[in-house]
Amino acid sequence: MEQVRYGIIGIGTQGSHYMHALFDGGKIRDGVLVAACDVNPAKIEAAKAAIATKEDSLLKELVYFTDYEEMLDSGLCDAVLVEVPHYDHPKLVMACLSRGIHVICEKPAGVYAKQVKEMNALAERSNALFGMMFNQRTNCLYRKMREMIAEGRLGQIQRVTWVITNWYRTQAYYDNGAWRATWAGEGGGVLFNQSPHQLDLVSWVVGMQPKTVNGFCHYGKWHDIEVEDDVTAYFEYENGATGTFITSTGQHPGTNRFEVVGTKGKLVCEATSWTDEHLYFTENDADSIAFSKTSESSFGAPKSTTVELETDGKNEQHAGIINNFTAAVLGKEELFVAGTEGIKGVELMNAIQYSGWLGGTRVTLPVDEDAYLAKLNEFRAISRHKEQVTEKIVDSSGSFGGAK
Repeated sequence: MEQVRYGIIGIGTQGSHYMHALFDGGKIRDGVLVAACDVNPAKIEAAKAAIATKEDSLLKELVYFTDYEEMLDSGLCDAVLVEVPHYDHPKLVMACLSRGIHVICEKPAGVYAKQVKEMNALAERSNALFGMMFNQRTNCLYRKMREMIAEGRLGQIQRVTWVITNWYRTQAYYDNGAWRATWAGEGGGVLFNQSPHQLDLVSWVVGMQPKTVNGFCHYGKWHDIEVEDDVTAYFEYENGATGTFITSTGQHPGTNRFEVVGTKGKLVCEATSWTDEHLYFTENDADSIAFSKTSESSFGAPKSTTVELETDGKNEQHAGIINNFTAAVLGKEELFVAGTEGIKGVELMNAIQYSGWLGGTRVTLPVDEDAYLAKLNEFRAISRHKEQVTEKIVDSSGSFGGAK
């Protein structure tokens, strides 16, 4: 195999971005898009019309399907991108894996841990590669943070704080899809739609998962929706560290500040926009706990210096994930993000949400998966059905970090 033949299931906002900006934009190496599937014929016609406007389009021979099983059984695809509403992620990933088709799953891995574990079990038995679209792991700043923490440059981790409130969304955003912001269609709100990348990174970067969580979730606080659009979570870790995670789609201007403090120093990653991000390291000249035990000064403190860190500058985002996956399928590189790693973020989302349903009661990770699903199903049973919704494909290119 010299090229990986890709198919996309779901050509809404995200699937269309991959189709036009990445594959037709020539950003995918050794990979070609050969098939696209969507249950909505209008989206297929929109894709055809967009391609027809480009004389040099790479997608003139694209084959379209309205039934994903027909596409998977056609023999056209070596690999597939799953770009559908959250509940269907595990089902479609398993449909690919059971046929020996390599697959990349959009975030999150699923809505509830029980379905994700079933998917992961099949992935362990399959010879096909399974990846997750955790594109923010390609960001040089987060990779640098992970590297420094793993090397022990921060000493013992004491506190983890992420305020990520620059997800401002209008009511029109929530009204452009019948599935959006409903328990039955999406399974959650800002935790499950906007924040899966950060809930993955908060564990991946720091190298540990919270032990307990208190989640304080506000449902439809800023919008006419039934799911959470404002969340504050409190974490406690096995080593005694604590943390907070704050997110909202109703705040403007918002903040994106990720801070990790240890006994030897502090890392602060702060962004004023998705393309203006900076990473600072404040390093102590002595371990703060050791200094406290030996200093004779009541108000003394270790001396510290702050520098803005240099990185390799690479931030390849979605194209980087797909290019690595393509190279892994061809045996040229190791897979950067294994799909089975998606369970950690789902377990953390479930814990925050479950605690929120219980009024902020402390819960231990992972929460009882059957109890979580039972409670979720109660909300799904009374979920509102949106009437007279016209689904729109919107330009999402400004909602995530682009390549630098």
